[in-house]
This record gives sequence, structure tokens and C-alpha cells, in this order.
Amino acid sequence: MKKRFWEFKNTANDTGELYIYGDIVSYQWDDSDTTAQSFKDELKALGDIKTLNVYINSPGGSVFQGQAIHTILKRHQAKITIHIDGVAASIASVIAMAGDTVYMPRNAMMMIHNPWTIAMGNAQELRKQADDLDKIKESLLEAYLNKTGEKLDRESLIRMLDEETWLTAQECYDYGLCDELEEEKDIAASMNVELFARFKNAPADLLKVAKTKEEGTLDDEERQKLIAESKGNIEKINEILGGM
Repeated sequence: MKKRFWEFKNTANDTGELYIYGDIVSYQWDDSDTTAQSFKDELKALGDIKTLNVYINSPGGSVFQGQAIHTILKRHQAKITIHIDGVAASIASVIAMAGDTVYMPRNAMMMIHNPWTIAMGNAQELRKQADDLDKIKESLLEAYLNKTGEKLDRESLIRMLDEETWLTAQECYDYGLCDELEEEKDIAASMNVELFARFKNAPADLLKVAKTKEEGTLDDEERQKLIAESKGNIEKINEILGGM
């Protein structure tokens, strides 16, 4: 049996733990998939907890399922603490916005972009699809802006969504998308490289790490090379976003 993309565990002192370590889907084809309904059922099974720790390493997935999970977390009576263990991309970044406190190791990343879909039909139907996407975008904007407060204005956020923006942990902190920075971590749970193929601007070093994790362990020379490339990518991101 495959490891689920999410996992719940009761801990001491009325605290629950949740892991989202993969794709977020609309239909459960096997045990590795999760939906908003299955998420809700498992969360309910934790009982009357006072604190919920959520650990995320996900490329995202279904926008509607992710929005529902975000709402479930926002509605829950427990204090929600989010830990972005590796990557919170696409709708996974929206789920992260449900946290009362969001922690990111300095080598973690977040990606935000506009919602997209695959559509077919006549001109009228396609125009409706575009209008629907605009409405979905508004709901995403609200989720991000409710978290960032005055640190990020609407116009800048819209540009970042339009450009599919990958953010370092430091940038997330500066923009108010996370609350606390932690020391770099060696992320044990990596994403399948194919899951990042859907994105047009996925950082090359992130793809290399995902591919290398699939093939084997990095040696020291490869690790140092990736560190150097990562620093170069961070500098490029800063140049692009510096005027915002």
C-alpha cells in the first residue's frame, strides 16, 4: 500500500498532527489520494484537540478541494500551526494560509499562480470558464491577503500570481506569507519530479533535487553545486521582485 499524501496522528496534550505530502485530488482512486471529504473525516476522528500541527510538502492539485481544506482548517476550533517542510506550491500554498502561525525552514519554497483548468466547448461555454476562473482567483487573493495584511498589496500579489512566482522562505517572511523562519532542513519526503512538470517556472535546482531524490542520495560535490545554483536563483528572484 502506498503512503498517503496526508497522515493524521494523535499526540500528547490534546495536539494532533497532519501531513500533506503530495498531490491534492478530486477523486480517491487509491489509498494515496485525498479529498476534502476524506480530510474532514480524518480530522474529525482526532477528536477535541486544542492544537493542530500541519506539515506540508506538496505541489498542490485540485483548487476546489484545496479551498475546502483551507475552509475546514479556518473553521476548526484548534490553534492551527503550519510547517512547510519542503514546498507549498499552487493550492497547497493556499492551505498554508489557514495557519495561525506558519513556519518555513530557510531552504523551503512556496509557489503561487493563477488558477487554471482544461476546458472544451463552444465560445459561450469557454467565456464562462474564463469568468469562473476570475472568480476563483478573487477567492485566492482573499486567502493570501488575509494572511499578509499590510506586507503585501493587492496589485503586487496579482502580478506575482500572473507570473507564477516561486518564493524563498525569506521572501515569504518579508511578504507576510509565513510568520517564522527556521534553520535549513534536509527534507526527507521529496516530490516526484513529474509533479512539477505542470509548472512553467519551476526552479531548475528544485527539479534536480526531486530527480536526484528519486535516483539516489546526493554526494557532497553535487550538494555544493546545487547550493550554489540555489543562491543564484534566489538572487534572480530578488531582482525580479525587488521593485514590488
